[in-house]
Amino acid sequence: MKVLLRRNVVNLGRIGEVVEVKDGYARNYLIPQQLGVAPTEGNLKRVEAEKEEYLKELARVKSQLEAKAAVLEGKEITISARANADGHLYGSVGPAQIVAMLAAEGIFIEPANVILGDPIRTLDKYDVRVRFGEDVTATIHVWVVPIREEGDDEGEADETADDQE
Repeated sequence: MKVLLRRNVVNLGRIGEVVEVKDGYARNYLIPQQLGVAPTEGNLKRVEAEKEEYLKELARVKSQLEAKAAVLEGKEITISARANADGHLYGSVGPAQIVAMLAAEGIFIEPANVILGDPIRTLDKYDVRVRFGEDVTATIHVWVVPIREEGDDEGEADETADDQE
């Protein structure tokens, strides 16, 4: 069955395209969900008008995301985490911690936008990509540093005092 798409459908097509799908898929999913209609002359004109509105909205949203990415580009954040003497973290730093640190600085994003291959498990500086859309990304610098225990500085001072006696 031929269907005119009213919205972009993943792995099928983009708005305004006429695609060939199985009858059941069209009748049970695309048409009831308002994702597709029969490709008549009237529907073609209506979908073209919808496509123009969609493209205008898409351009507006993309410009907002680009502005947000520009604010975020090159931003440096520091996350303190517990680590052993070798620099291996006792846990890991993931997207949730990065989003929380950005929120503390007044920048609000979703954890799904943070692209990490694997969770961060060692102390170091990491370049982390933040993806807002298909082609809108920013790179932030995440420093993972050890948490300073209150007793750490005092213990070192006591050892040096003992060595001097």
